[in-house]
Amino acid sequence: MKHVIVVGGGAAGMFAALAAAENGHSVSLFEKNEKLGKKLYITGKGRCNLTNASDMDTLFSNIITNPKFLYSALYAFDNFRVIDFFEAHGVKTKIERGNRVFPVSDHSSDVILALRKALERAGVAIHLFTRVQKLIVEDHVVKGVLLEDGSNIFGDAVIVSTGGISYPGTGSTGDGYMFARTCGHNVTELIPALVPLTTKEPYITEMQGLSLKNIKISIRKGKKVVFEDFGELLFTHFGVSGPLVLTASSLIGKELKKQELTMQIDLKPALNVEQLDKRILRDFKEYSNKQFKNSIHGLLPAKMIPVFLSLSGIDIEKKVNEVTKEERKKMIELLKAFPVTLTGTRDFHEAIITNGGISVKEINPSTMESKLVSGLYFAGEVLDLDAKTGGFNLQIAWSTGYLAGNSIEK
Repeated sequence: MKHVIVVGGGAAGMFAALAAAENGHSVSLFEKNEKLGKKLYITGKGRCNLTNASDMDTLFSNIITNPKFLYSALYAFDNFRVIDFFEAHGVKTKIERGNRVFPVSDHSSDVILALRKALERAGVAIHLFTRVQKLIVEDHVVKGVLLEDGSNIFGDAVIVSTGGISYPGTGSTGDGYMFARTCGHNVTELIPALVPLTTKEPYITEMQGLSLKNIKISIRKGKKVVFEDFGELLFTHFGVSGPLVLTASSLIGKELKKQELTMQIDLKPALNVEQLDKRILRDFKEYSNKQFKNSIHGLLPAKMIPVFLSLSGIDIEKKVNEVTKEERKKMIELLKAFPVTLTGTRDFHEAIITNGGISVKEINPSTMESKLVSGLYFAGEVLDLDAKTGGFNLQIAWSTGYLAGNSIEK
């Protein structure tokens, strides 16, 4: 039996501590917050999107950074084992749109309570309000940790699962990156991911609060399409948000640091140009004696109409039966490619996760152990791993945490 020290009591840390304890080790879990799983409380808008019930190919296709590195971890503790674990620990689950898995209760607190009870049953010593200041490393072997109060805690293995730097109010302040750097590890560039985007056009703020469903966005760098997908988008006081935008942010965040990108919103993706023209002509026939400004409420949400009218360049007082074919063409262009200029991302306070982290080239993917320091393991968001929305990031946390805790030999 070894003494295992786990630094960070989030999703990855709790699973790592549990796996190590169930593997026969004595485990001490150090968490600087007043409770475990502080970030877990707010995931999925407080509902906790535990994992995703898709097949393994889909899981890997939704991992953005270093999916191949996760092969051993995901197969060691896959999404269905996560579901089975929580069901066995009293958290009934349900599957929603996009195979997202949630607790039936819709309360993240139930997930955290189940984990805490499991940790207590396994004999894990939980130390809250306890900040680790640095790792104790001698001759490339980890010996323990130094606490903020000056105490040395010695152990045979240390698992660092301190998260990234997104939502710093939950305690994710980058401690793990500092620990890793002092041991000689490289940390890749850190940028906000799954984060809202800022825009240039003043008319975007006029639509603040408007949510568009079943639309398609295309984001371009010059003429090259760098992101394209269907889904939901929200206009805000600074730009755009919503599931579609959050996913896009993780793929284009680095590019947005260098330059602006253009985004086109297809407001009617189910209709081609010809079908849309017929639809407009039908509407115009119905409102033939009305002014143009009063003829398009069937095409667009009310909050968008003033902006659309302005961008169309069509005289809003003009009678519908006087609108020309060229003017209809302009309308169709706007409906199929509503223009937005993306200027950047919001900061880490609004980012769900961190893109970047400890370089996985220096981590053994079969065990999560450092290749540079014996007995030192890393798990979760502190590593250079991230995925799209839908439960995939939490799955990374569970899997890497389990593999780290389970890999420490007796």
